Amino acid sequence: MSGGGAVGQLARLLALIPWLLQRPGASVADVAREFGISDEQLRADLELAFFCGLPGHLPDDLIDVSLEDDRIVITNADTIARPLRLAPDEAVALLVGLRALTELPAPTGPDVIDRVIAKLERAAGDAADAHRHVTVSIQGAGDSQDAVADALRDGRRLTLEYYVPARDEVTVRDVDPMRLLVVDGQSYLEAWCLLASDMRIFRLDRIQSATLLDAAVSPHPTASVREGIFDGDAAPWRVRLALSQRAEWLLDAYPSAVVSTDPDLVVELPVADLGWARQLVLRLGDAVRPLSPPELVDAVRDDAEAALASYDGS
Repeated sequence: MSGGGAVGQLARLLALIPWLLQRPGASVADVAREFGISDEQLRADLELAFFCGLPGHLPDDLIDVSLEDDRIVITNADTIARPLRLAPDEAVALLVGLRALTELPAPTGPDVIDRVIAKLERAAGDAADAHRHVTVSIQGAGDSQDAVADALRDGRRLTLEYYVPARDEVTVRDVDPMRLLVVDGQSYLEAWCLLASDMRIFRLDRIQSATLLDAAVSPHPTASVREGIFDGDAAPWRVRLALSQRAEWLLDAYPSAVVSTDPDLVVELPVADLGWARQLVLRLGDAVRPLSPPELVDAVRDDAEAALASYDGS
């Protein structure tokens, strides 16, 4: 439940308050651990909740937060006592992601996921029924998908033809597959890349071909799987961006840190490829202003000038 910015804090409060109403007297440490946040962040959330309530803002209209001996008691919050329900589009997105998981080789088998899908479909009602026909598989060519699955199962090396959109080129490399990941409905292969002599993440829909080799995967003592798709410590670039209010969602979408808030909201993102950062900034237009590194600032300026020149017909 951790998340940066006002959007992340609001989402956390809407889940936190009903949870606390059902568990009066819960300790600060237990609640922070349950929601995956620090004690300091939890206290900041509770201070904000104290100023929330119904229109009028009289004492009886506001949520009452009591914090004694690190024990939390929430009262006068009956209007949001029930946990949030998934909106139809949220339920459908979750179902799509779960169906993608059923296509992946997993030690627990698909039956656990199938039971979750069945429960979610019953709860989602008509929205889930309207999308029940949607089928999702690992994104990528069928032959490549089979080769990746076989390599993971048998511990064998692969040769990949992989499209790199930031450089608009196809690279050929041998990899030792480690595991499959699904993030935001997108499938990824995490593998040791012999070309880079390091761990790499490959989106399956960008694998143009995958050839199963006879060689077995080799041990790589320095290899370690990541906790997520983005590995901030390993990223070679630190990109600083000034965000307008329309772009604050970046704080929740990507691993990032707030550098300053006055006069502008400035965040820093770990980035593996400046080409990706350039595309992100151009896509968001005037909602984002690149500050560093200079290579990114220059690239965005050059792209913007070339776009303006094309409008002028020069």
